[in-house]
Amino acid sequence: MKKGNVLVGQSGGPTAVINSSLAGVFKTAMDRGFNKVYGMRYGIQGFMDEQYVDLSDYIKNELDLELLKRTPSAFLGTCRYKMPAIHEDRSVYERIFELLDKMDIEVFIYIGGNDSMDTIKKLSDYAILTGAKQRFIGCPKTIDNDLALTDHTPGFGSAAKYIGTSTKEIIRDCLGFSYQKKNVTVIEVMGRNAGWLTGATALSKGEDCDGPDMIFLPEVPFDLKKFKEQVEKLLKKKDVVVAAVSEGIKDANGTYICQLTAGSESVDAFGHIQMTGTASFLANYIHDELGCKTRAVEFSTLQRAAAHLASRIDINEAFMVGGAAVKAADEGISGVMVVIDRLSDDPYQSTTGVYDVHRIANDEKLVPRNWINKDGNYVTDEFIDYVRPLIQGDYQPMMVGGLPRHLTMNSKGYKDLYNADK
Repeated sequence: MKKGNVLVGQSGGPTAVINSSLAGVFKTAMDRGFNKVYGMRYGIQGFMDEQYVDLSDYIKNELDLELLKRTPSAFLGTCRYKMPAIHEDRSVYERIFELLDKMDIEVFIYIGGNDSMDTIKKLSDYAILTGAKQRFIGCPKTIDNDLALTDHTPGFGSAAKYIGTSTKEIIRDCLGFSYQKKNVTVIEVMGRNAGWLTGATALSKGEDCDGPDMIFLPEVPFDLKKFKEQVEKLLKKKDVVVAAVSEGIKDANGTYICQLTAGSESVDAFGHIQMTGTASFLANYIHDELGCKTRAVEFSTLQRAAAHLASRIDINEAFMVGGAAVKAADEGISGVMVVIDRLSDDPYQSTTGVYDVHRIANDEKLVPRNWINKDGNYVTDEFIDYVRPLIQGDYQPMMVGGLPRHLTMNSKGYKDLYNADK
């Protein structure tokens, strides 16, 4: 029986390996005999405006596939669009399924995080309600590592590798100025409610680096006065103090620290407050209270775009879950998300499984409290042992003219990578 087409989209914040999952979807779909693989431009929102591409126009050979795996950000473009409940606006669903039928789409795959799994849940529910033929599969992606039921998410390992590396380099930089004056540096890491990324700063600790002095995760209420006292105590013993904080740390009343001065009150389509300014506020606060030199470092989008420092484990697993999404759909499964199951740490091994997306959408996996120390200002060895296998190995960029080459919508395939600019 002739197979139909696959439609794949990317949603939410990108990662250094999100396109490796896209590559996995494309290759597996082609290997399994699907007719075409279409890519939504700018997620479900762009798709409703009939913005999509035939991925075979861009991935013409193995070289293109390898370039795509090494390309950061979202090759197709993403969106943050909240699907309405079916009873609230049925016309949105009618429009989407009209296009799916028009394009002979058999499989719909969405690469994304929590909000994207909500989209898969709603679309699969509508398909069941109306008897639609399409199958809907969620492919996990988020540097935040906060999706339920999966051991970890593609994107997290590479972000953790970048964060651990950059923290180490920042600490070296701070030590270079210690003769001149005592100084305090506050590093701000992404993480609204889950502190997985911030905890990864502890990876910088080793024989050649003491790591950050304090790590604060949003899972534990943040006490501003206690923070000042801890910094003051440390400055009596040493010249350099480095603290890592999640952008989403909040006080005992639930107020985000970034809201105390510099935080934005604007929200996205899902009602999420736009985080900014946590490290700047704390650095200024310590300067005013203790009179020492301070600075704030915000990793911002760098932690999700640093494909040049991607983990080989992460790249390979991202590709693996993309392929697993196609396989699940090809076997008649729908309404699920692919998960990663860890088989062993030494040697590290993993495999994929699937879970009902209803058990995952709108849930949030937080750092276990027992993986944070009693004082709430550092992570435990259990946390580090969990993360360290995920940052192993390198995936070297393909360099042209001294810089990494990426696959873009303007590329249309590279027959000869090193003569591409000539």
